[in-house]
Amino acid sequence: MYLMCKVLFTIFLRFLLISQVHSLPKKKSYSEIKSCNIGNLAEEIASYDSVVRDIVDYVVSGPFKRKTYDELEKFVDMFGSRMSGSQVLEDSIDYMIKLTQDEDLTDIVTEELEVPHWVREQEKITMLEPRSKNIAVLGLGRSVSTPPEGVTSDVVVFSSFEEFDDAPIEYVEGKIVLFNAIYTTYGETSSYRTQGAARAAEKGAVASLVRSITPFSINSPHTGSQYYSENVTKIPTAAITLEDADLINRFYNRGEKVVLNIKMQSSFETKTSRNTLIDLKGTKNPEKLVIVSGHIDSWDVGQGAMDDGGGLFVSWAAPIILKRLNLRPKRTVRAIFWTAEELGLIGAYAYAEKHKNESHNINFIMESDEGTFAPRGLSVAGTQEARCIIAEILKLFESINASTLVETNSPGSDITVIVKDGVPGASLHNANENYFWFHHTEGDTMNVENPEELDLCTAFWTAVAYIIADISVDIPR
Repeated sequence: MYLMCKVLFTIFLRFLLISQVHSLPKKKSYSEIKSCNIGNLAEEIASYDSVVRDIVDYVVSGPFKRKTYDELEKFVDMFGSRMSGSQVLEDSIDYMIKLTQDEDLTDIVTEELEVPHWVREQEKITMLEPRSKNIAVLGLGRSVSTPPEGVTSDVVVFSSFEEFDDAPIEYVEGKIVLFNAIYTTYGETSSYRTQGAARAAEKGAVASLVRSITPFSINSPHTGSQYYSENVTKIPTAAITLEDADLINRFYNRGEKVVLNIKMQSSFETKTSRNTLIDLKGTKNPEKLVIVSGHIDSWDVGQGAMDDGGGLFVSWAAPIILKRLNLRPKRTVRAIFWTAEELGLIGAYAYAEKHKNESHNINFIMESDEGTFAPRGLSVAGTQEARCIIAEILKLFESINASTLVETNSPGSDITVIVKDGVPGASLHNANENYFWFHHTEGDTMNVENPEELDLCTAFWTAVAYIIADISVDIPR
C-alpha cells in the first residue's frame, strides 16, 4: 500500500510538471539563428557534408532502404499495443535486445524500475435521455471504476475551465461534467484531459468526460493520461468522440435534459519494467554521451506504430547504421528505449535519478515522440550558442528539406525531465500535421507510417547524432 501511494503521488507531481511545460509560450521557428558566430567550427561542421551524403544514400537508396520500416512493421504486428507493466511490453523489450544483438551490437544494459499497470476492462456509456444511444468511449489512464451498476446522472457541459470555475457548486454537485473544449493545440487542450476529473471532483461531480483531444474525428475516441489531485474524491473519467460531445452539447444548449449511464471497470497495480540502453562507444571520450531515444511502451489501443514505434526504431537504427558504416564518433552514441512514458514519464524519471551524478557527461540528448513523418529539422533547447551550433549542423540537411530549427524550452516528452536541468537537447521536428488525428486511438497502426519518410527520418536522426558526437567541441550549456 505504501508503494502504491508513493507511486500515485509521484505521478501526480510529474503531471504537474508536464502541465507546466505545456503552458510555455509557443515555439518560434526559423532556419537560421541571427547573431551566430561560431568561427572555425562552421568550417569543421561543413566538412561533414560527405558523411551526411553517405548516410542518406545508405538509408534512402542503399542496403538499409526500408529496413527501419520493415522492422517496425514486424515489431508492431507481432506485439501490438504495449501497455506499461504488461507482459507484452516486457516481451517487446526482449525482442529489441535480440534484434540489436543480431546486428553484433552487444553493449546493452537494462535498468529495472517500478511502473504503473492500469488495465482497461469493461467500458460503456449509454445515453438514456433525451433518447437512447450508445456513446463511444475510452477511459483515461488510471481512471477509477464505477459501481457495477454504473453511474447515472444528468450532464452539465462546459466549454472551458473559466466557464466551469464560474459555475456554483450546487450546479455541478452530483452531475456528470463534460468538458467540451475545442482543440487549439495539444499543449493547451490536453489540460482538459489531464486535469478535468480533478477539477470536476472538487465541485462534487460524480464523473467527468472530455471531448477527445484531437482536431479531427471519424467517431474515434482518444485516450491518454489524467491525474487525480490529493484530498479530492477520485471519480471515473473518460474521453468521448467529437461527434458525441457536440451532440450532447446541442441537446444541452436547447435546454433538453441529458442523462447518461457510465459503466467502467479497471484495475491498477505496480509492476517491474526496464529502460533499455544501447551504446556505440566513442573512440576518444566514451564517457561523454549523445543520446537518441524513443519510448517503447504505448497505450492499449491501436498498435503504437506512430506513438512511439517510429521514434523507437529511428533511435534503434542510429547506432546500428553507424556500426555498419564503421563510423565511430569521438563520443558515445547511446540509444535509450524509455519505458512507461504514457503513464507519466516513469522511465525517464528513473533514468534521471539513477544517473544524476553523470548528467554532466550528457553532451546532447534527442527524442522522437511526435511522429516520424517527413523530417523538417529539430526543436532545440539550450543556450544561444548551443542553438547556433545545431543550426549550423542543420544546414547540411537542406537537400532533404530538414534544416529548420525550432526554438523551445521543452523538446520531447521524456527528455524534458533531463533538459529542464540545463542539458541541451532536441526533438524531431517533422511534418506531423495529422499526428493528433490518430494519437492515442485505435487508428495508430502501420497504415499511418510511410516507408520513404521513415527512411529520411532514420538517415537524418543518425547523421545528426553522429556529427554532434564527433565534432571537436562539446555542445555548450
